[in-house]
Amino acid sequence: MIHILKARVADGGRLLPTLLIGACGSGLAYAVRMPLPWLLGALIVTTALSLAGVRLPSPTASRKAVLAVIGVMLGAAFTPDMAGDIGRWGASLAIMLVSTAVMMVVSVWMSRRIAGNSLDTAIYAGMPGGLSAVTLMAADSEADLRAVGLAHAVRVLVLLLAIPPVLQLIGHVNLQARNVTLSQWLAMPAWGDALMLVGAGIAGAWLGRLQRLPNPLLFGPVLVSGLLHVTGICEATIPPVVVAFAQIVIGVSVGVRFVGTPLASLGVGLLISVIQALLLMLIAVAAAWLGHAVTGYSPAAALLAYMPGGAPELSLVALSLGIEPAFVTSHHLLRLTVLILLMPLLLSFLKRRFPQG
Repeated sequence: MIHILKARVADGGRLLPTLLIGACGSGLAYAVRMPLPWLLGALIVTTALSLAGVRLPSPTASRKAVLAVIGVMLGAAFTPDMAGDIGRWGASLAIMLVSTAVMMVVSVWMSRRIAGNSLDTAIYAGMPGGLSAVTLMAADSEADLRAVGLAHAVRVLVLLLAIPPVLQLIGHVNLQARNVTLSQWLAMPAWGDALMLVGAGIAGAWLGRLQRLPNPLLFGPVLVSGLLHVTGICEATIPPVVVAFAQIVIGVSVGVRFVGTPLASLGVGLLISVIQALLLMLIAVAAAWLGHAVTGYSPAAALLAYMPGGAPELSLVALSLGIEPAFVTSHHLLRLTVLILLMPLLLSFLKRRFPQG
């Protein structure tokens, strides 16, 4: 037990410089009033250093803990007065699934025909979301894990950087960081509520793994916290300082994915991944306008719900900006569930239909 604790402390010490670098980037972004400063500041500075060849430790353990915290925060968005809105989600969920199918066709075609990847690689690299699950599934196939990881990492990076200008164009959303007093930053819920929130995170993570949910550390706590909040048992929310820290960790975890991948060595694969991400985003924008016309939900909420991938990142953006986080999270949960269930069947069908010589 002592050896485990020592190892955890040592890991934390190695990670501290990475988090401090991310926090400095976020603080600078906040000072210059950049949109989504805590997330994008950390993301930009760690991505730049990674591409420059600086090896930054990945916050693996911290990311897992933060995913559970984000799940609890997202669950708090499910309130008792939402019951009437859930019925309207049906049409939007259908539009999301159709747009996801279109995204799959486009991304797989590009990966297969333009990038020249194998069918296995094209399928897993083209899956719009679920990096953790995709990586595990791809590892059991003949896919090129480096190409799969690059496609997903670039897609999340491009989407997060593109969100502020796109939302300003279509969503009429205030992206500037709100002025928060020190007392508001540090405000903590009452002890009873705090215990319920912690319990929701722990129980949700356990339940998510037990039920084999996609991204269990995120969506398990979403379900447990959502149940507590939608029934009115708990009304507490996470303090702003914790929300900001969660964004820093998520931003850092995206940025350090590019460690060891200098721009000069990526070549055509990087260019194709960027173009692919932009095309999928355009599909999401078109679907968002359709979803807005059909359901009446704001284009901004629909866009974050339909964006191809990065469920923790996009849900956290929705939470940070107050853009229907429950709506956005529910869409990503359904998308990942359907994709994970259908992916093996789809790959098997395509291999029979298009045998590789």
